Amino acid sequence: MNTQEFNEWVWEKGRELFRPMPWREDTQPYFVLVSELMLQQTQVERVIPKFTDFIARFPTIEALAESELSEVLTAWSGLGYNRRAKFLHSAAKMVANELKGKFPSTVEGLVRLPGVGVNTAGALMAYSFNAPVTFIETNVRTVYFHHFFDDQETVSDAELRELVAATVDTEHPREWYWALMDYGTYLKRNGVRLNAKSRHYKRQTPLKGSLREVRGIILKKLAQAPLSLADLTTEFEGDARLEPALEGLLKEGLVSQHHDELRLGV
Repeated sequence: MNTQEFNEWVWEKGRELFRPMPWREDTQPYFVLVSELMLQQTQVERVIPKFTDFIARFPTIEALAESELSEVLTAWSGLGYNRRAKFLHSAAKMVANELKGKFPSTVEGLVRLPGVGVNTAGALMAYSFNAPVTFIETNVRTVYFHHFFDDQETVSDAELRELVAATVDTEHPREWYWALMDYGTYLKRNGVRLNAKSRHYKRQTPLKGSLREVRGIILKKLAQAPLSLADLTTEFEGDARLEPALEGLLKEGLVSQHHDELRLGV
């Protein structure tokens, strides 16, 4: 398949598989940023209701910036990887306060925001600003690996980026990347699992039995009410994961300690 045939095929599959999502209906940068951070390590089906509730609670980036981190973490509960919530809160403060409510409209400007890397910045450029940029994520990898690198054992993002740049639809980049995302999801659901070919791919560790599991339980409990350190220690009696999990949460500012009391945020 040459690149022209590939583009035609992706457009066809994109029209066939298009999935409505709230951040596709309104592509303002704030909505796209929230969705992109939520979608990291989390499937669309789980994100949509959380996104809807989150936006109802924090309808603007100013509202999010003015909120307490504890409120944000509570609204985020259930999504996991809670550092994403703190990054989002910090990014909102930066846009609302330092940038006077104006989102950066370049990759260089966007990567200055906490939690925004090159690929998240690329997604924002494509979806919010309809810019013909190049970015890579797991669904993009799946599509290109399936069509162009099926016989290659490992592929670097540098190799892949060159091909993505050559095939991006410069007139309709927003819709092009939507088509890639939906087609990539379709391929994965039908057994096409090729991301291990990527030299940059990292398999997600299982939640059960992990330090991440304990971190999530601690945050969920503190979302209900502050706890004393003694009570939390009793809850996890004999679990060696408690100390490093709590230490990490305190260091990252997701949990604060006031004398013997632990609570969400700083």
